[in-house]
Amino acid sequence: MTEGEAMSDSNRRARGAAMLQKVYAGIVPVPPEGKSAFADLMLEQLFAEVWTREALSVRDRRLLTMGVIAALGETNTWGIQVRAALANGELTAEQAREALIHLAQYAGYPRASGLLPVTEEAIAAANDAKS
Repeated sequence: MTEGEAMSDSNRRARGAAMLQKVYAGIVPVPPEGKSAFADLMLEQLFAEVWTREALSVRDRRLLTMGVIAALGETNTWGIQVRAALANGELTAEQAREALIHLAQYAGYPRASGLLPVTEEAIAAANDAKS
């Protein structure tokens, strides 16, 4: 399906659910339909309409998302992104660390320093999963 083609609500939800699974490698579960208007909108708009666009890869979108998350200092969300990037092969451990070093220059050391232990935990978990 190309950008701009209309989708039915059920197709949009299914497409969003599939993209959420792809983006987060099963780390984030697909929310049940109708349980939360926020979650439904997230699936049908963010994941079905935005993450599926072809101009940027999932990796590109993840790096942009990680930049915003670092700027906000959101440790939980950062950990999910790093774990998913490692699980999907989008980043190596070295690249995840390097991304944090780069982002510290823009987001500031106080925010980035809080993300360092989360990054190392995600890397350790990825290494354990490989063992």
